[in-house]
Amino acid sequence: MSVEQLSHQLVEFYDKISSWEHSVVKESGLSPTQMHTIEIIGHNQEMRMKELAEKLGITTGTLTVGIDKLEKQGLVQRKPHEKDRRSWLIVLTERGEAMFKEHHRFHQAFTQDICAELTSEEVASLARLLGAVLNKM
Repeated sequence: MSVEQLSHQLVEFYDKISSWEHSVVKESGLSPTQMHTIEIIGHNQEMRMKELAEKLGITTGTLTVGIDKLEKQGLVQRKPHEKDRRSWLIVLTERGEAMFKEHHRFHQAFTQDICAELTSEEVASLARLLGAVLNKM
């Protein structure tokens, strides 16, 4: 397989995942970026603004605007950092946690659908290859 063919497949894979993600997120009333923010917080329980901005690949200024909107919707809250008075931790509210869990279930179902026709060896190979690619990014 040529690099050109692989490139085409990667773009197609990204487009399909992105389309699926947008269709799932649309039902929540949030933007994909807002849901991604909730997802990252949900997996980490609580995060400093700087850490969250880095994971999202945005500035803390841009994140502040996004967190303000999520806070107004009752999905996240800021809480003071215990050891650093200048820092705030972002946590999910009960409603945000419920939204995270529901979205996470969609991801698990999506992954099960992808793996349904694969052997256990193929699933292990896919996981290994994706891990190697992600480590390079």
